Amino acid sequence: MAAERGILMNDGTAGAQGGSGSEASSGNAMARLVEDVVDRALAEDVGSGDITTEASVGPDLQATACIIQKQPGVLFGLDCARIAFARLDPDLVFTAVTDEGIWREGGEVAVITGSARAILTAERTALNLLGGLSGTATLAARYVQAVEGTGAKILDTRKTVPGMRLLQKAAVVAGGATNHRVGLYDAFLLKENHIAMAGGITAAVEGCRRINARLPIEVECQTTTEVVEALQAGVERLLLDNMDSGQLITAVGIVGDRAETEASGGVNLESVRTIAETGVNWISVGALTHSAPTLDLSLLIDED
Repeated sequence: MAAERGILMNDGTAGAQGGSGSEASSGNAMARLVEDVVDRALAEDVGSGDITTEASVGPDLQATACIIQKQPGVLFGLDCARIAFARLDPDLVFTAVTDEGIWREGGEVAVITGSARAILTAERTALNLLGGLSGTATLAARYVQAVEGTGAKILDTRKTVPGMRLLQKAAVVAGGATNHRVGLYDAFLLKENHIAMAGGITAAVEGCRRINARLPIEVECQTTTEVVEALQAGVERLLLDNMDSGQLITAVGIVGDRAETEASGGVNLESVRTIAETGVNWISVGALTHSAPTLDLSLLIDED
């Protein structure tokens, strides 16, 4: 898949590694993840066997099928589809006829030739994975387009489907957006409840530095008072949570170039440009991975 050229870095972004060994290791890890996701999806769907196909389609029947993109968007997840078909029959030939990670209006996506039974049994798993990941890439692309020219960048979040996080984050990158932290282990993000339990922003930041002084620290701020305290604590990024445009402009003015700013909460395609024009560096959008509509795809099959 196109986004496999980058890997998820310790700062939560997708980027290329410097050495070919690291790139190969990352590629192998992603390939194993794709196989695992596909295997679990097929086991869930096929179970003990596809009784409808076995009852209605001859075991020796050969066919050619075509995956069609039926609406504009960005494709991602072709490897998932390819492996789904290959798991049913390694002799199936899967030929992608377009690239991932580019906006296209629609049309043919891939051609599959071989056992009709294998094609029909793998069809739903292949389309579910390809359509879902393409939906995430497409929504990411729409948000990136919406803030074009403002200087703000679109981030994803940890609001992902369990077991699908790295694939969904790769789809976000394919759509032109940027990955936030991968999980709870690669960057500090002090939110309201952490701060309350620690006894305040300063105490929470000091605790993070005792654990690991090298990792970046981000602090959630809901008021200008919290913004000032976070700046005094020397954090690298401020998460400006559920602030309206006026509050964001004020907060950005207070911060200046002393830290990066990230807006979160109340973000949608109608509001995102207004938020971007307040001067924030980043805008996080949970919807990229928890609410992206599936890209509409279909599979048409003909007997050879």
